[in-house]
Amino acid sequence: MVDVDQAEAALVEHYPRLVRLAYLTLPPALGRNRRVLTAHALVQRALPRKRTSAPAIPAQAKGSRDGDPGYAYVRLQVVRTALHAGLPLKRRALPKRAQLPPLLPQVWGLRLFPRSGGADELALDQRLSGLSDPARAAYVLRGLEKLDDGAVRKLLDAAGVEDPGAAVAEAGEVPAQDALLGSPEFDPCSLHARPTDLMRRRQHGKAALAATAAVVVCGALLGLPGGGWGPDGAAAPSYARNPAAQAALQPGRLTMATATAWKTSARTDFSVWPARGELTGDKALLRRALAVWARPGESVAVSAAAGTPAGGPSGPPQLLYAGTTDSARVVLFYDGLRIVRYAEPTSGTGGAALDLARVDGAGEGDAEAVVLDRADGNVRYLTAPWVTKVGERDLMKPSAGVMDLGLTDGVTAPFASSAARGGSCTAWNALALTSGSVTRLVTDLGELTPARLTAGRPSAPRGAGGAAGLRMWAPYACSLAAVRAEGVRSVNVWQYAVQTLPDGSGSAAWVCTRADTWRGDGSRVLAQFHTPGGIYGAVAAKAEDSPACGTKDPHVLAGVLWKARTGAWYLLAAGSSNTASVRATGAVTGAAVGNVLAAPAKEGAQAGLAGTLRDGRRVTGLR
Repeated sequence: MVDVDQAEAALVEHYPRLVRLAYLTLPPALGRNRRVLTAHALVQRALPRKRTSAPAIPAQAKGSRDGDPGYAYVRLQVVRTALHAGLPLKRRALPKRAQLPPLLPQVWGLRLFPRSGGADELALDQRLSGLSDPARAAYVLRGLEKLDDGAVRKLLDAAGVEDPGAAVAEAGEVPAQDALLGSPEFDPCSLHARPTDLMRRRQHGKAALAATAAVVVCGALLGLPGGGWGPDGAAAPSYARNPAAQAALQPGRLTMATATAWKTSARTDFSVWPARGELTGDKALLRRALAVWARPGESVAVSAAAGTPAGGPSGPPQLLYAGTTDSARVVLFYDGLRIVRYAEPTSGTGGAALDLARVDGAGEGDAEAVVLDRADGNVRYLTAPWVTKVGERDLMKPSAGVMDLGLTDGVTAPFASSAARGGSCTAWNALALTSGSVTRLVTDLGELTPARLTAGRPSAPRGAGGAAGLRMWAPYACSLAAVRAEGVRSVNVWQYAVQTLPDGSGSAAWVCTRADTWRGDGSRVLAQFHTPGGIYGAVAAKAEDSPACGTKDPHVLAGVLWKARTGAWYLLAAGSSNTASVRATGAVTGAAVGNVLAAPAKEGAQAGLAGTLRDGRRVTGLR
């Protein structure tokens, strides 16, 4: 028998592990914020209401949980409810409690998500997202709980899975990576926090204070033709009397560049883009778009890239595009600081969307494309007037050709976005933009503006569109997934060292990838290690908000434990070319003159790295 006290003791003692188990079992389609909250809710609801029979399912074979009926009961409840959460809602059946968003815990005003991992964690997460819910539970129970297949089948059967054997067999198709399941990437108890939609929160407060006036305005809108899609569309009611603010919302005051302004202007950025699209003269559409930008209503889906200021235009903005794209009417504005995209359906009055992205200081290489539309995993771009040709290429196949996308009045054909793709990372699409004799590569990272890809030393990065840049990017393309939706402006890849492997099997490349953001802070640095014959680079170290590999500090030092073909373990480390010496401390000791080090080590050894530059300055290893 298991009573509440036993189960509570087990839950409290093993709470982080149970929440991790729930988080990994929940369907990834819920999104990271809801998965975190749901995982905590499921574990907190796992206690029995009274004494109950303990399930005949063994606990983990080793450790303090062995033979603990309280833990076995709570774990079964967590797995059962996590599997329920992945079931689709049925029209004629009441939903199970786990299928609904959790009542508690709730966090208002913040989005919570675990720390981002490296390429290995990303690849595993993508593989797990391709499994069925029972198979994902089986994989996690085997890797995290160390249960054998028989115990997994019994537990899944007790949790209500119709065919536990098939789930175990499907889970066996994914290679075991038990250590990665303990990664911070999958720890819903160690979280990052970001604000939710600040603009919408502010509008909620205004609507609450002006409820009576809102009712009056809504009643007036319902009396208008077209089912209520009035002059201001989905915008919230306006009470502003500021003349400048009112002038900024007048379609007749929008600024527009001439079709040839980019050819004669000293600037090459969004300010010289001409207004394109067949609806640039639709004053009603433009008025709705401006009004929603200034005061988005409750029904508007608002998103802003990290670090992008909220709020309406301070003066009449520039019109870049107004037209019909797929099943939506789309308007693009530029106010000198931000790109703003407004979209509404071509039929009906619901589903308006407003997206904002910071683009201040954009140059020619940054101002070449803006997202017009996303649908079914594809993205369509509006390109700069100086772009004459657009192509699609796979970064992981540098020798493959470029597929022509076609370009009509600056609008591309739909482009398959790798940022929206689930499953394993077997390809990463980039956009090749040609202007004159120059071809630049950009890639979609889930935001309004694509990220520019470069290669070479931080002091003089060059476009990655050439043969050398493509070869350099190929093993590291999948690491771009780690910087999705981070407000990234550009990503540079730099091979800073080559090291001969101590077992004579060839030379390994040390590469640093650095993602810089539009806001300046929040940079993400990955030091990656690529062995001969490997498809992907392995993440050796990473850092956030670090100057390493950047223009201000073009130095880097990183190390990795490596197993030779002979079975021996080594600590391999490398610094950039101006590193005079490298020293290992801690569980591994060794020193070398020059920028590379190979020291004998033991599996799992923890070591520190220190280096000295040629000018005498000290550097420490990235972690």
